[in-house]
Amino acid sequence: MLSYRHAFHAGNHADVLKHAVVVQLLDYLTQKDKAFWYIDTHAGAGLYALDHAYAQKKSEFETGIGPLWRAAANGQPMPALLDAYLEQVRALNEDGNLKHYPGSPWLAWQMLRDADRLRLFELHSTEIQVLRDNFRGAGRKVMLYDGDGFNGIKAILPPPPRRALVLIDPSYEDKQDYARTLDTLNAGLERFATGIYAIWYPEVQRRESTQLPAQLKRLPLKSWLHVTLTVKHPVAGGLGLHGSGMFIVNPPWTLKAELQEAMPKLVELFGQDGGAKFTLESLDG
Repeated sequence: MLSYRHAFHAGNHADVLKHAVVVQLLDYLTQKDKAFWYIDTHAGAGLYALDHAYAQKKSEFETGIGPLWRAAANGQPMPALLDAYLEQVRALNEDGNLKHYPGSPWLAWQMLRDADRLRLFELHSTEIQVLRDNFRGAGRKVMLYDGDGFNGIKAILPPPPRRALVLIDPSYEDKQDYARTLDTLNAGLERFATGIYAIWYPEVQRRESTQLPAQLKRLPLKSWLHVTLTVKHPVAGGLGLHGSGMFIVNPPWTLKAELQEAMPKLVELFGQDGGAKFTLESLDG
């Protein structure tokens, strides 16, 4: 299914959760001198204009980065995890006006060092062209793959430096994406058991969505961390997005405490009704 364009949803509450976690994982990996790869199975366009018609159509950024940006600008103190994420968004909006939003590939581009590498997959014919335009002139540090990231990452694991963050974040518009996510993680772990894998998924009223976390936990993993952010009660009989989750395999030991501090602030800023909440659980190796 190739109808999905992330520009319609850029900067929403699910993006904030995903990208705040990604920033922390990248920061952790950059603390050691040894190089690493950032690998994204569904890179999208990489960079988004919040004043473009796509983003303005539903203004979903007003459920996420919008209120967070304004709260920080008004002097509200931010937990360290959110402050680090906001620092990366500010790098794109140096005049203080929120006009541009970085997707995961652009966050990685901003944070990676000379020896680190980006490997980005995108199947959508329009998105891959925009991704190419956004990374034009990036040189050998970035390699773009026009194709299916589920299958594609198998050929590049393990990465030469034996260090990597692998983000698996399909749209899940096709319900087969849930099973393919599990299969891709399993295949990745067989090739590269020590990598950090971050799996994003939506909270929607679909059986596959509610079953995915339990299926992930049943995998033979030494350590994992699972965080969810729910912003409202599910709409009766609907498939609308009411939250999202991140499941991290081989997480940094510091991440749970950072999320424990940050998640109440996201519930406060993004909560739309009495159903707003977060969950945080882990298995330590």
